Amino acid sequence: MKTLRSYQNDIASKGVEILKKYNILYLAMEVRCGKTATSMEVAKQFGAKRVLFLTKKKAIGSIMMDYKEFGYDFDIEVINDESMHKAQMTDPDLIIHDEHHRFGAFPKPGLYTKMYKKMYSHLPMIFLSGTPCPESYSQIYHQFWVSDHSPFREYKNFYRWADDYVNKFDRVINGFKVTDYSSGMELKIMTNVAHLMISFTQSQAGFETAIEEEVLYVDMSEKTKMIVKKLERDLVVEGKDEVILGDTPVKLMQKLHQLWSGTVKFESGNSMTIDTTKAEFIRDRFDTFKIGVFYKFKEELSALKSVFGKDLTENLEDFDTGQYKVIALQIVSGREGISLKNADYVVFYNIDFSATSYWQARDRMTTMDRKFNKVYWIFSAGGIEDKIYKAVKSKKSYTLNIFKKDYDKI
Repeated sequence: MKTLRSYQNDIASKGVEILKKYNILYLAMEVRCGKTATSMEVAKQFGAKRVLFLTKKKAIGSIMMDYKEFGYDFDIEVINDESMHKAQMTDPDLIIHDEHHRFGAFPKPGLYTKMYKKMYSHLPMIFLSGTPCPESYSQIYHQFWVSDHSPFREYKNFYRWADDYVNKFDRVINGFKVTDYSSGMELKIMTNVAHLMISFTQSQAGFETAIEEEVLYVDMSEKTKMIVKKLERDLVVEGKDEVILGDTPVKLMQKLHQLWSGTVKFESGNSMTIDTTKAEFIRDRFDTFKIGVFYKFKEELSALKSVFGKDLTENLEDFDTGQYKVIALQIVSGREGISLKNADYVVFYNIDFSATSYWQARDRMTTMDRKFNKVYWIFSAGGIEDKIYKAVKSKKSYTLNIFKKDYDKI
């Protein structure tokens, strides 16, 4: 039977006192520090008998493994957010919500955030996230709004809260004036939630892992370059049966993001791989290694499958047992709740606009015992990926405004 590390026991002891006093505990423990097992230890010490654990679908297996290996005996149901309304456990006495920052949308809450509040707001709850405010401190409000015991419960909604906690300013987007709520007041916000949170870093846990990143550039096919050039010039590329349209800045940004990695989604909704240069480069460059490959668009998975064939899987258990040497993961769904500890390298086929994706996905190989991780980014020579990389590496998501500055002719 596995046992907790000493720091996990210390955190659990402190955490259960917070949970008993306030009915909310936020474990802000960095990736690979063991927040899942720590939260279960809190549940045990809290005296919970029926625990509902909400997470991402890909993480369900590893959470159940922790539950069994650490020998907890309370009843548990582990289910993904999207299926919370189908939970068989109708009377839980504690909720644990993994990757809780996903409830941080603002100014309005997301669909599953509202569903969670409606179903569970009266219950004690433990929130888990290594990055509670990945892009803005304004993301805090709805994360606590889901509980009847929120420290901000005096505020009816985000807009009222923002009057006191956000430096608001107006921006003009596509000719319309909109209010920007992204500048949350860090000190004021965090001071008001500090009593509910326990933060813990990899450094505090004793991790000594260094992450080295390297960008490798590939020369895409002449066909790809020709399509990109025509789209940038004419904002439309017409084929025999399909059309690529970039007649608005948003569309152009999306199409360039797709094309520079060799795929495209047409106006009809159909998708197509037009260039497998990146996939072929990855196959040849990492031929003798076990690798985790992150892709952005669904059609990129098709490109990878066409090149790697039977060597590629999407199943983590099959990859871990050595049946396959390549696992393909979608960036957003694979950036949280999984471990690529058995991979030699992590390789990014494409890059996401989100700074959260950058900081979380690159850390998937980290373990207590691993001293060095190497992450590779495969960018097209002259493509849009470099520009996105520059933004997300500085903890800024790549937005339409940044795109317009990068392509000042738009």
